Amino acid sequence: MAKSSGENGPRAPAAGGSLSGTRESLAQGPDAATADELSSLGSDSEANGFAERRIDKFGFIVGSQGAEGALEEVPLEVLRQRESKWLDMLNNWDKWMAKKHKKIRLRCQKGIPPSLRGRAWQYLSGGKVKLQQNPGKFDELDTSPGDPKWLDVIERDLHRQFPFHEMFVSRGGHGQQDLFRVLKAYTLYRPEEGYCQAQAPIAAVLLMHMPAEQAFWCLVQICEKYLPGYYSEKLEAIQLDGEILFSLLQKVSPVAHKHLSRQKIDPLLYMTEWFMCAFARTLPWSSVLRVWDMFFCEGVKIIFRVGLVLLKHALGSAEKLKACQGQYETIEQLRSLSPKIMQEAFLVQEVVELPVTERQIEREHLIQLRRWQETRGELQCRSPPRLHGAKAILDAEPGPRLALQPSPSIRLPPDAPLPASKAKPKPPKQVQKEQQKQTKASGQLDKSLAPSQATVVTAAGDAHLSQDVPSKDLASQNPAPQDSAPQNLAHHRSQESLTSQESEDTYL
Repeated sequence: MAKSSGENGPRAPAAGGSLSGTRESLAQGPDAATADELSSLGSDSEANGFAERRIDKFGFIVGSQGAEGALEEVPLEVLRQRESKWLDMLNNWDKWMAKKHKKIRLRCQKGIPPSLRGRAWQYLSGGKVKLQQNPGKFDELDTSPGDPKWLDVIERDLHRQFPFHEMFVSRGGHGQQDLFRVLKAYTLYRPEEGYCQAQAPIAAVLLMHMPAEQAFWCLVQICEKYLPGYYSEKLEAIQLDGEILFSLLQKVSPVAHKHLSRQKIDPLLYMTEWFMCAFARTLPWSSVLRVWDMFFCEGVKIIFRVGLVLLKHALGSAEKLKACQGQYETIEQLRSLSPKIMQEAFLVQEVVELPVTERQIEREHLIQLRRWQETRGELQCRSPPRLHGAKAILDAEPGPRLALQPSPSIRLPPDAPLPASKAKPKPPKQVQKEQQKQTKASGQLDKSLAPSQATVVTAAGDAHLSQDVPSKDLASQNPAPQDSAPQNLAHHRSQESLTSQESEDTYL
């Protein structure tokens, strides 16, 4: 079972192709000939004719199929403020994820600044952590020979991925080369899965925002954490999610659900490309990026919400259903969605407000899985559990980061205040009495050599007594200039430790 053909621009036709044949083959769309003609230019240097054409801010050739129309521009001052906030979050990522994850989610809903989008996607997906945990792994896979069965299929698909984007406009150009490297590396990283054509547009979108190695690890996270099982043999996971989507539609839009039920239209006929390509071939490009910003933060529920919003506004009223008397008309309606419902501001607002949660999705998943087992038996592909967004991924795979616990112990002079300690310091007379008792108990006769008391602060903030730090009284009775420097150094170190302790408390 395979996906439908790769479309040619940022606003390709929606939902069209049903899955048929093998998962390596895509039925070419109506504009495949145009794509082939454009992609036969050769090297980047041979594409200089296109360099004279206008390129929009996303890298697509202006005037090409599906080129963006009027865009909602964010005021420059607002954009700079958002960049500053995102830089602060990215430079203190663990702190923000631990304490202010809701704030990150709200800022993802507003849109990640374009200059930081690639870096933010790496942090949100956990791709950066995977890269740090596997240094040199991508280079090893990149230099290894791949399976010829997959290499041939990948090579045939390269020219179909966004051929009107400046990165992929040239056959054999740097964009197609990096795309080939990323997809080949994944077939070696997960040989049991191999290559699925819906991975190509996913990898292409990532490459528009980051280098090949970082794009590879983000692709790994999408395939294993966000959408596990989507690209495996038999495509069982996407079939299950199709049933989940259809069930959720009954609550979101009973009119659309009733119409699709009456027409007996399988969810795979309209949602396969939506979900497997994360709407990269369906929506206007500005909407694609906003959906991906939320998807990396909140997980697959964003994909479900977008699908439900599109179905609701395409088939959710009696007036719209007048033109959908049969299966063919209904599929065409979903194939040519109204630009209004795909418009960035409208779509994002609808997605944010739609009350579909992770808990509802997981509950429905269990119901559909039980039905599957009753009618078809056990799943042949055992995929890992799905993780709903950046917070779940971070909790499941904590990466290397600064310890959140304070230092185990800090030694202080006796008169120094104790930080974060509820116990009151003992008065000097009481300390002297305890000192005398300890001296008598130890059998020491020479009182002039009796050790003084020092206070030790543990990580829990408790006060204890120690005998290895000279006291100020003893120093005053027996002045030793050579010892003054070490004493001052010890005091200085104690102050530094206090500062470190306070900063750790603030971090926590």
